[in-house]
Amino acid sequence: MTVDWSAVLLGLAVGVAVSSLFFVGLAWGMKRALRSRQPEALLLLSAIVRIAMLLGVGFWLATSSATAWPMAGFALAFLLVRMVALLWARKRDTTSLTEQEGA
Repeated sequence: MTVDWSAVLLGLAVGVAVSSLFFVGLAWGMKRALRSRQPEALLLLSAIVRIAMLLGVGFWLATSSATAWPMAGFALAFLLVRMVALLWARKRDTTSLTEQEGA
């Protein structure tokens, strides 16, 4: 089996961009929902837009190539960006708790 590294890198690049938008949209939607009178509607709309974007770009990537290598890069990028987003959120949560204890 031969790996098409250019296709993997294309999927990785597209995946990092789209996944970053996905998680930035999630953070933005959560912040807005916590201040909203109707958080359910806002979270539902945010989820629909984010999922549609992610699946739409993934579908375009899958149909634009004859192999699955771009999708492998896309999936890997999503997992990597998710890990970074979780680490960032946990670190941010820990620092805000430390600041609250010191106040």
